[in-house]
Amino acid sequence: MSAISVRLPEDIETRLAEEARLGHCPRSEIVRQAIDDYLKRRAHERFMEDLVREARAAYDTTAIQEESAELIKEADDDQTASQAPAQDTGDTTAPWWR
Repeated sequence: MSAISVRLPEDIETRLAEEARLGHCPRSEIVRQAIDDYLKRRAHERFMEDLVREARAAYDTTAIQEESAELIKEADDDQTASQAPAQDTGDTTAPWWR
């Protein structure tokens, strides 16, 4: 494991020392975990920024806008059809979905 040197403002060092005391763990472990959490969060933020950028670029394409509108229309049509009242066939042996 490599070592680095970090300068901390006195108030942060005091809080770090207090957390290490309360948590019964070394300050270095708290710092390692904080850096790991930060790096994971930043990677996720970058991923989400890229995803939004790609989605915006894709939605600027007319073909994708038209396809999206068609999918919405199909979903609305399917939902409307599924909400139509069931027709009574008089056959009590037929499955309920018919």
